[in-house]
Parts: sequence; C-alpha cells; structure tokens
Amino acid sequence: MLLSGLGHLINQQQTFMEPTENKKSKLTRNIFIALVFGIAIGFVLNKFYVSDENKKIDYYVKNIETYNLVIKEYEADSTSATYKTNASLLAKYKKDRQNSIDHFDAAKQDEVYGKFSQLHQIDDSIKKYENKLKTPRKDTLTDAYSATKSIKNFSEKQLSEVTTKRDKKLEWLALIADIFLRLIKMIVAPLVFTTLVVGIAKLGDIKAVGRIGGKTMLWFISASLMSLLLGMILVNIFKPGEAMHLALPLDSQSTGIDKAALSVKDFVAHVFPKSFIESMANNEILQIVIFSIFFGISAAAIGQKSEKVIKALDDVSHIILKLTGFIMNFAPYAVFGAMAVVIGKQGIGILTTYAIFISEFYFGLLLLWGILILAGSAFIKKRVLVLMKRIKDPILIAFSTSSSEAAFPKTMLELERFGCNPKITSFVLPLGYSFNLDGSMMYMTFASIFIAQSYGIHLPIETQISMLLVLMLTSKGIAGVPRASLVVIAGTLASFHIPEVGIALLLGIDPLLDMGRSATNVVGNSIATAVVSKLEGELAD
Repeated sequence: MLLSGLGHLINQQQTFMEPTENKKSKLTRNIFIALVFGIAIGFVLNKFYVSDENKKIDYYVKNIETYNLVIKEYEADSTSATYKTNASLLAKYKKDRQNSIDHFDAAKQDEVYGKFSQLHQIDDSIKKYENKLKTPRKDTLTDAYSATKSIKNFSEKQLSEVTTKRDKKLEWLALIADIFLRLIKMIVAPLVFTTLVVGIAKLGDIKAVGRIGGKTMLWFISASLMSLLLGMILVNIFKPGEAMHLALPLDSQSTGIDKAALSVKDFVAHVFPKSFIESMANNEILQIVIFSIFFGISAAAIGQKSEKVIKALDDVSHIILKLTGFIMNFAPYAVFGAMAVVIGKQGIGILTTYAIFISEFYFGLLLLWGILILAGSAFIKKRVLVLMKRIKDPILIAFSTSSSEAAFPKTMLELERFGCNPKITSFVLPLGYSFNLDGSMMYMTFASIFIAQSYGIHLPIETQISMLLVLMLTSKGIAGVPRASLVVIAGTLASFHIPEVGIALLLGIDPLLDMGRSATNVVGNSIATAVVSKLEGELAD
C-alpha cells in the first residue's frame, strides 16, 4: 500500500525514449520526494507501529547504564591518587623488565644467573601491582553485587530480544533498500574491471599509467590529510564531548565493533588478491583494481593480439552502463525504504538528543565541501560548479542509502557526461573508494577526539597528531568492511588508551552521520577525477 502510494506520488513517467536531461531531472525530483515521504512514514511508524518496542529499548538501555554505574562502584577507583601511583609503578616495572630482556647477553655465563634473579624480582613486583589495581572498593561477593549483575544481564538479554523484534517488524521496508543495494553491488565489480582494463589498455603506455597513478595518489593523500586535520581542528574548537560529563566505563563493556588491526601483513593481504574470482564475489574493489591494472598493462603490452578481448570488454562495459540506467529507476523506492527504516528505529528524537554533535559535524562536512570545491576550482575554474550540479543525483543516492557504493555507477556516468575521459574515470574513481573517502576521514578524527572529551580525557596536541597519522594508515584498504569507520575508530581508541566502549555513544546516530559521510565521499571522488582529467589534458569542454 505504501509503495503504491509512493509510486502514485512520484508518478514515474520515465521511458527510455525520453531525452536524457528530462529523465535526469525526473530522477532527482523522484528521489527528493521519496526522501521526504520516507521521513514522514518513518515518523508515523516510530510513533505508532514500533512505539512499544522503542519504549522498551529506551527503558533497558537506561537500566543497563544505571547498573553499570552501580557495578563501577565495586571496582578499583581509577581516578584516585593511589590507583594512579600503582599504575605508574606497574608501568615502570614493565619497562624495567623489557630493558633487562633487551640488554640480556646469554653469551656471558656469569651474568645469566643474576639476570634471571633480577627478572624474577621484577615479575613479582609486576604481579603485586597488577593485583593492587584489581582490588575492588567494595566486596564483590555480596548478594547486592550478585543481584546487580543479574539485573544488568537480564536487561541486556531483553534489550537484544526487543531490538530483534523491532527490526523484524520493519524488515519489509528494509528489504526495499536491500534489493537496490544488491542490484548495485551486482554490477559494481564487473563495471570496475571492464572499464579499468579498457581504459589502461587504450592508454597503451605503462609510463602513462604511472603518471596518472602518481597524480591521483598525490591528490588522495593530500585530501585525506586535509579532511583528518579539519576534523581535528573543528572538534577542538566546538568541544562537543565536554557536555557529556561521562564517567570512565567498565573494562568489561563491549561495543560489538571489531577493532581494525594495524598490521602490514593484514593490509597487504587486503590489497593483493589471492583469487580474482573471490575478489569479484566479495566486491573487494581495491583487489579488483589491482588485478585490472595488471591485466590492462599486460593487454597493452601484447598489442594487436589483445584487441578482440579489449573490444569485447568495452562492449560489456557499455551493456553494464545501460543496465545501470535501468537499476537507477528503482532508486526512489530504495531511498524511501532506507529513510523510513532509519527514522522508524531512531525517531526524530535522536536528532534533538545529539543535536549539537550532529549539527557541528554536518557544519564540518559543509566546510569540507567548500574546501574541496575551492581546491577543484583552482584546476577546473568555474566548471566545478557545473560538476556539482551534474552529480546531484549520485549525492542524493549516497546520502539516502548511506552508501557511496550505491552511487558509484551513476557517478561514473555523470563524470563522463561532464567531460572526463572514460579511461581516467575508470582508473581514478575505483581507487578513490579505498584511498579517498574524505567524509569518513573527517569523521574519524572528529569522533575519536569527541569520545575522549566525553570521558574527560585530555589529549595533548602531539597525541592528536599521532592519532591523525595512525588513522591515515589504518583507514586505507578497508573498503568493503561493514561499518568501516567505526571499526577503524575502535582500533584507534584502544591504541591511545581511550575506552573503546565509547563507540556506543555514536551507534545510535551513526546511520544519520553515515548519510553525510557517504555524500561527501561522492563529492571528493568526483572532484578528484575531474582534476586528474584536467591535469592530463583529458577534460572535454
């Protein structure tokens, strides 16, 4: 009923015989109408259809928070002078132990016994101070403590059951957006492979590939650093976390978000595919790009023998681009479903609860857009405004579905219509999905320091710069990881001894923030592609 009402409202009159510009304007209009209609229906669902479940979820969340504070009273006081002294001594003994091991020379037999004796004494001291840090302030064997733990565990179980029940009731709406995202994912991998291989093969020169790649990566690294730095500056100016006044959480609390491992081995394993078929099946864009580059260079190297293969891949890419146009007709329905589910679950109230944080973050995104547009105008002049008008549909799709990937095919089409050479577009845009997620970059520093502020943890500027550099490294090569930004933030918080459970502060509003991040990623990658095309002299007027 809702879908038929939406269909009647947007009055889909698009036919494949209509002029392109007319179809474009209709798609934009329909997406916007679906966006507004989805918010309205989501509000109704939140107030009436899943209101009981939402009230129970709020109740159990508050219960868990209350009992966590009670349980914390039984644990060692990490803010006391005694605790800090013991922690300092523990760190000192651990450092002494490491120094003893580093300077141990097994060749000098007369020192062996002395070293072992020294290490044994240090180990005893470490164990002593570890036990002191674990000493509770209250007796944890009392009935009161057991009852508190039982009620908290019961509340967590009930919260999980009620959340599952609510999600089940909204499942039919979520399915609409899910179908669209699946259709998009169905074409992204073959689209990246065919267009990139054809583009590189037509370049016909490995030096040209290296030159374009160098310019692309220089832009990506500069844009990423600028985005991270902007997030760090704004969160220090606004200080949104200081209003939270939260106590340090329990060590045992979990976020449900896995940490990103800062490992060279993991990074390399994620970049280089062990199987092209597996990479295609999992939509690992970066791995597909790597294989496509090698394939394209090899095809160019053998020259005439590869012409039939390249011609076939070129034809396939055009078929997929045509298929993209068909799938985009379904975009308004996906936008409607996605927005209705988000508002249905979170409600308009989530906007008021975190109004300051959300408004400051979106102000930062708008400022980032301005900087990116300004940087783009330095190369393509006033045409950057024409580009922004061109990519309004991909921006709306990314914003509404919280997925940059959903906008990928449409972005590629619009960039080519704007005048970017297809071989440049097919090279730069896929790389951007792993190396140039500007919206996500800004969010990572903004959110990480916000969590530290919320717990009253002071981070010196040098520590913040170190965090910025760590985020710069850990954020690369995680394209395709679910909730990638939160995964990276969780790993970074742990590295800087900030309670990673602070991620829970953002889980409720992350879908709303992800919408802005995804739209910004589209803007950043589109401008990057246009600039590289201009630098290569491949941007048509």
